[in-house]
Amino acid sequence: MTVRLRIAGARMYDPLRGVDGDVRDLCIEDGRIVERLPGDAPTLDARGLVAMPGGVDMHSHIAGPKVNLARKLQPEDHRDDPQPRTGALRSGTGGTVPSTWTTGYRYAGLGYTTVMEAAVPPSGARSAHAELRETPIVDKGFYVLMGNNEYLMRAIARGEAGSARDFAGWLICAAKAYAIKIVNPGGVAAWKSRRADVRGLDDPVDGLGVTPRQIVRTLAAAAEELALPHPVHIHCNNLGIAGNAATTLETMRAVEGRRAHFTHLQFHSYGGEPGGRPSSKAAEVMEYVNSHPNISVDVGQVMFGPATAMTADGPVGHLLHQLTGRKWVNVDVELETGCGIVPYEYKDRRTIHVLQWAIGLEIFLTARDLWRVVLSTDHPNGGSFLSYPRLMRLLMDRAFRDEEIKKVKANGLEGTSLKDGLDREYSLYEIAIITRAAPARLLGLQARKGHLGPGADADVALYEDNPADREAMFRAPRYVLKGGRLVVEEGQLRSQVFGRTLRAAPSYDRAIEHDVRAFFDRYGTIQFDNFAIADDEVDRP
Repeated sequence: MTVRLRIAGARMYDPLRGVDGDVRDLCIEDGRIVERLPGDAPTLDARGLVAMPGGVDMHSHIAGPKVNLARKLQPEDHRDDPQPRTGALRSGTGGTVPSTWTTGYRYAGLGYTTVMEAAVPPSGARSAHAELRETPIVDKGFYVLMGNNEYLMRAIARGEAGSARDFAGWLICAAKAYAIKIVNPGGVAAWKSRRADVRGLDDPVDGLGVTPRQIVRTLAAAAEELALPHPVHIHCNNLGIAGNAATTLETMRAVEGRRAHFTHLQFHSYGGEPGGRPSSKAAEVMEYVNSHPNISVDVGQVMFGPATAMTADGPVGHLLHQLTGRKWVNVDVELETGCGIVPYEYKDRRTIHVLQWAIGLEIFLTARDLWRVVLSTDHPNGGSFLSYPRLMRLLMDRAFRDEEIKKVKANGLEGTSLKDGLDREYSLYEIAIITRAAPARLLGLQARKGHLGPGADADVALYEDNPADREAMFRAPRYVLKGGRLVVEEGQLRSQVFGRTLRAAPSYDRAIEHDVRAFFDRYGTIQFDNFAIADDEVDRP
């Protein structure tokens, strides 16, 4: 049965096609956007509404072993925020780490229709796919962790770049993943063996004879040679440590001009001396980003309120536990990575939290090419994705931002350009870039995501224009369509559909599998034949 719908009279913001507020009709047929429809097609009157493509969150944490551990660690989070069953919608729980069903519902409730899980260990891929299967409405996928994988580090140490590339290709295919993720390259492996993180890019990892620089350079080249849709996705060494901006800049130089995406940049833009009080180096870091078109970033904005530190960077999890004394989880994932989880809260009366908040805003407000800067809170590390509407208002409304600046502890703003007043205000067009068009392009999905042109998926968010309160506007879209089906109406979830799982399938030399099998036989507790994810384990690939 052919399903058609004409959305009539909306004001469109579609940066991938250069559409900036033009009033147009949008034609939908069988889940895709088309040029035209018959005159008798059903019509949705959208006069006065703002139309954007469905939101694309390219860096979030919604599935996989660490997410499940974080849910188990915080039962109070779920008791305080139940998601009751209504009609066809399932029950669930919210909090900073919502249940699978609630995650899909609440993303859709903001107008987001595509979400990427940013860090899954290869041996946790099966768990991640099971959770993604239970996450409704949104299309989704994940990046697979490689920066502390022992097989890969040994190959790099031997100078076998080709073997490292083919192993990366095999691992992407075996995990049914989308991209290569690096977290604290070499540092997690070093910390697991002697509880001492690496600090410099040329510090060798004990017993392996490989350095973080070699890992970054090799995997950046591998992503390029494998023709992956998204470049290598890098979480630098020394996250959260005073003085880490120097490490960040050196890592950006280490990719040697290749495309690379640097994630939650706010957490990596600190001056000062290790062990001391951090300062802002956002201006210096952004000067490099602005002048190097091979580099893209997401911000990892800190938002005041509850959060959960959830990271494959085990040393960071341990550090936060030591600093806060809060309950925590730390896990050693054999041969692959580690993780650390700590419940957390950002407060506007704490100097360091205000500084982190200000640095994120500095990054947004000094970016010159928004096609390489993406909105994120590194959910739930800097705050929940539910804080996105408030973040959008901070970017769009200088008067509101100035009022918020007056409320925070003043000495947290010292040394930041936010203290002196950055008067930039984002437009609706620019918000559409950093939440839709840019992440879709950076993920290599621009043929079907992030725009409203013919051939695109019919993922559409329609908002009531509210210049006086952009937070209210983006918190409750009037309508949201996923694949042409109405899932949100008058700000309320009405129905659920299930999106697709996005995965890459690069070509690689399959001869590598013989050597990988031998490695598994000697060192692993999972048999090689049981490791790869079967096609029927992937939901609507």
